[in-house]
Amino acid sequence: MVNKNSQSLYVIKSSRVHGKGIFAREDITKGTRIIEYVGNIVSRKEGDKIAEKQYAKHKKTGSGAVYIFELNKKQDVDGSVSWNPAKYINYSCDPNCRYKRTENHIWIVSMKNIKKGEELSYDYGYDLEDYESHPCKCGSKNCLGYIIGKRYIKKFERLKNN
Repeated sequence: MVNKNSQSLYVIKSSRVHGKGIFAREDITKGTRIIEYVGNIVSRKEGDKIAEKQYAKHKKTGSGAVYIFELNKKQDVDGSVSWNPAKYINYSCDPNCRYKRTENHIWIVSMKNIKKGEELSYDYGYDLEDYESHPCKCGSKNCLGYIIGKRYIKKFERLKNN
């Protein structure tokens, strides 16, 4: 489902998770394309360099960490631009959204019905490399304590139990 006026679906405000967040302005049904993750299109190599700089700044200032999103095999989206409100969507161990790549676009899509006022979140897909540098503050019952992609959770639990 494409929503022609997706801005009516969300509002940006302070988040208890981290800095700013995006919240549902109205009830959102499962499967709704809520917002597109946009920014400057850069090569994967350039994206890696930008991500390193963004992370270094985060370590110094506590600002948002990394806004690089893999677009395809050759390109990334640098979403740190002022015109990308999707950069404010926080990670959660129990997300209500997911990202979906379609024809060189990245959409944030609801995975379930979302109630008005609920903060939007998705799985960033981070691997286990330097996971301790990415603490999670989502506060969900299932919180792992770190920002770790769903596909790495079993490996993380084995690592933790050794």
